[in-house]
Amino acid sequence: MANFHALLIGIDYYEPNPYYKSLKGAVRDIDKVASYLEKSLQIEAEQIIRLTSPLPDKNSLADVRSLRLERPPTYENIVEAFNTITETAQAQDLVYIHYSGHGGRVKTIFPDLKGKGQFDEGLVPMDVGDRGRHLRDVEMATLLKRMTDKGLLVTVIFDSCHSGGATRGDGDIRGARNGETDTQDRLTDSLVASQQELANNWLKLTQNEAKDSWLPNQRDYVFLGACRPTEFAYEAAFDGKERNGALTYWMIDTLVNNQAPMTYKSLYNRVKGMIQSKFPNQLPMLLGEGDRLVFGDKQEYKPYTLVVTNVSEDQTEITLDAGMSSGLGEGCRFALYPTDDLTDKTKQIAIVELTDEIEADSSTAQILRVDEGGIPIKGKIEPGTSAVMVAAPVNLIRKVRLFTEKQAGDLEQDLPIHLVEKQVEALAKVRQALAGNGWVVEVGEGEEAHFQVAVGKEGEYEICMGMPIKNLRPTLSIDDPTAPQKVVDRLVHLGKYQSVQELDNPASELTDYLEFELCDKTKKPFPDSQNVSLKPGEVAYLRVKNTYTRTLNVAVLDLEPTWEISQVPVQGNIASFLPLDAGQETFTKLRLQLPANYQQTKEVLKVFATKGVANFQWLILPSLDEQPATRGMSLNDGLQTRSIGQSVNPLNSLLTAIGSDVDNPPTLTRAMVPQSDPEAEWVTKDIVITVRS
Repeated sequence: MANFHALLIGIDYYEPNPYYKSLKGAVRDIDKVASYLEKSLQIEAEQIIRLTSPLPDKNSLADVRSLRLERPPTYENIVEAFNTITETAQAQDLVYIHYSGHGGRVKTIFPDLKGKGQFDEGLVPMDVGDRGRHLRDVEMATLLKRMTDKGLLVTVIFDSCHSGGATRGDGDIRGARNGETDTQDRLTDSLVASQQELANNWLKLTQNEAKDSWLPNQRDYVFLGACRPTEFAYEAAFDGKERNGALTYWMIDTLVNNQAPMTYKSLYNRVKGMIQSKFPNQLPMLLGEGDRLVFGDKQEYKPYTLVVTNVSEDQTEITLDAGMSSGLGEGCRFALYPTDDLTDKTKQIAIVELTDEIEADSSTAQILRVDEGGIPIKGKIEPGTSAVMVAAPVNLIRKVRLFTEKQAGDLEQDLPIHLVEKQVEALAKVRQALAGNGWVVEVGEGEEAHFQVAVGKEGEYEICMGMPIKNLRPTLSIDDPTAPQKVVDRLVHLGKYQSVQELDNPASELTDYLEFELCDKTKKPFPDSQNVSLKPGEVAYLRVKNTYTRTLNVAVLDLEPTWEISQVPVQGNIASFLPLDAGQETFTKLRLQLPANYQQTKEVLKVFATKGVANFQWLILPSLDEQPATRGMSLNDGLQTRSIGQSVNPLNSLLTAIGSDVDNPPTLTRAMVPQSDPEAEWVTKDIVITVRS
């Protein structure tokens, strides 16, 4: 792709300053993105400008400069890189900008533009120091306007946030310490443009309107941001070993998992769902041309393809040319193809599954037999064979860290002195309650946890997913002898809830044939389907349409803020699914309410569509602390009789595993993967709704 230009900025190390600590996963984000661009899109290194600041052994700018041939991401170098791309790129060229690092909020240097006492938001260069510059929102607007005025097709990804806070969980936040606004007196001159040009462009782009993000919402480019204003952007060790930003990790994971052309809206929907399942306080933003295909038009799009580099003599094991640095993990499944036609499933040679032998840039996979979810092997597997991911694993067993190292103090993450010495005993009781539980286990050495349990300031048990989960009611006192078992019960419940959130099948051929959107009371789609906000009791309609050539079986689940999962009765139907004929469209009236004592909540509607039949009532959960009914295998009774002429979709096995009784935990030693089968296609899509009083 000769018409592609990329600017990748990753900042782990920051020059000493009062507000922004160094990070651990930003440079790794850039490595992951660069690997994807080079392997999947065949982008040459000369087309990529990298500005990175890795953590040095010694805290000096000279050390950072010596670590890489790339220029460090100083304010001056970032502005120069923008200008270089703008000058060299031609109309209709593709420009991709990816920033991983801190975002900042700083007192404005444009009081005539924004008002006295207001602030600017923007990116934090590595040389921000005590008096250095931020790359401010007003400057960024001009830099992007110059690109779009020239006719460049621009995509902007910012894995950062603009207000941060102290975290008591496993994730680090990309933003100022304790959410502070930077009030330092800083340089006011801009290397981007004169004050007059900056002001004129800003007024033209914003038209004096309030904005929901720190960049003007324009249709001239795509903007995908890690979170909304006042929210958090996390980085964590998602694969249990190395840290990445949540947005970057799940974006690359989605692209690696997807073999069909997808729009930025489709990308956003999947990334949003995965992030929300891990970090409820982080909701990504999508602005601009969401209907544009990722990385260009359909003719230029290529699925993420790996190459077989080695095959065992007995044709049972292969080596692929990618590993952890590309976001791969144990349990991922790939289809092998002998040709460049990667869309015709009848040409698949075999299905393989990654083992635990995964290196940084290579991985080992086993050929699956038919009874293991594979297909009959067609011909000989040779080095050079193409591999396309067809399924990613779903983790059924969740891991928890029992954190006993809080200090005495007045900070948010600290404890009163009398509680510090009670931590070990309180969490030892939780450890005892965990014994024999197959759904949630204590994290091992060097492993990443899904949850963290600690003691809170009020002497209560707190459960964290990046940050403490606030809407777990009632609180459980460490002095209550029944509390440890209740903590474990909540962890099991939350783990099941997460598993439902994470269910996805981005490689499905059905993705483009299922329309799922929220409409207003006149049954017209909301203008911004990614940012729907309703008042309690306000009427809306859920629209589902099957544009496939045959009947699809549809079910809609409501993932409620009280950690309950209920089924939405589509057309009043309360069966396990509703058959939707080819071309059929249905509207379901909704009237969402706020739970007691809530001022604002996020509600997730998740639609499933399958070729065969599956009982999605396996995924229903009661409210937190309410005991689920014992189901055994009763929900599968009669499933065959409902499906005359249809097969039971193998997805049903996964639904059954997730929804099994608490005393019937998973027997799997690894993540579970739905089978790959043309007749077992299924797809799922999400809608997030904000309900506020």
